[in-house]
Amino acid sequence: MEFLDEFSLQDGIALLWFLAAWLGYSLYADRDRETGRNLMQLLAGYRLDWLRAMVRRDMRMGDLMGAGNIMRSVTFLASTTIFIIGGLIAVLGVSHKVVETVTELPFAVPTTRAEVDMKLMILVTAFVYGFFKFTWALRQFNYLSIFLGAAPPANSDDKTVDDYAHIGAGLIALAANHLNGGIRAYYFGIAGLSWFLNPILFMLVTAWVVAVLYLREFRSKTRQVLSGQKRIL
Repeated sequence: MEFLDEFSLQDGIALLWFLAAWLGYSLYADRDRETGRNLMQLLAGYRLDWLRAMVRRDMRMGDLMGAGNIMRSVTFLASTTIFIIGGLIAVLGVSHKVVETVTELPFAVPTTRAEVDMKLMILVTAFVYGFFKFTWALRQFNYLSIFLGAAPPANSDDKTVDDYAHIGAGLIALAANHLNGGIRAYYFGIAGLSWFLNPILFMLVTAWVVAVLYLREFRSKTRQVLSGQKRIL
């Protein structure tokens, strides 16, 4: 209750804006998965093509290596998140020094140790959320490795190949969605750093993060190339 008493109205509004932006963008970006509007959804067709082609190949080591490379990337992100969480918890022990440092920075508003502690805990919560997303994505990619190893023979009929490809592509999509959710936690966690300076700045940076995510997922050159709308070479 002491935290709530000392939490300013501006900080409360900024926090609600932050949560609404994060949740609202995630709901918007992940809806209508079959329309191929963003990068993640656009890749669904390529996943199907990959698995269909894999079944028809006699040598599948390259496919297994590709899945392993994805797993290493997710493992790196999950491990990095642990270090970030540990660092934020360590800062909680010296939050009084954070107050002293922040008040000397330009555009910083006066703050208390209680407010800094709450902001740190909210950042910890955001990265813990990201950690759970990464670790569940990693487990699903582990399941994918087993699934790839159980692929039907190369001479299987078309229906068997198609059924296998759809199941595998669905598994990859689920894992990729959790991976994407963890990466978004990083983006919004970075926005949270500006909260220590100024709640207005925090709201502006949060809006900027949403704009960056939108442009990369819906309007990027990568999406245009993958959709066939643009040629780089």
